[in-house]
Amino acid sequence: MTIEKKVLLLGIYTKENSETIKDVLIKLEETGMFTFKEAKKLFKELKEDNLVQDNGLTLAGIEEAKIIEQEFKL
Repeated sequence: MTIEKKVLLLGIYTKENSETIKDVLIKLEETGMFTFKEAKKLFKELKEDNLVQDNGLTLAGIEEAKIIEQEFKL
């Protein structure tokens, strides 16, 4: 998995309850990590990998995000 996908997955995992997926994509775009268009493409790829659904993470996505979170803590 690319670093960009990992960051996006982690961003969705750590989002506030009041935030939408679109809010997360916009926040990440503002950091300069990628454009909104690229973020949407990555989100679509994560959906195809069954890690996310329309409103959040799947169980597999949550497990993967936990692993990524530990990876980034190192």
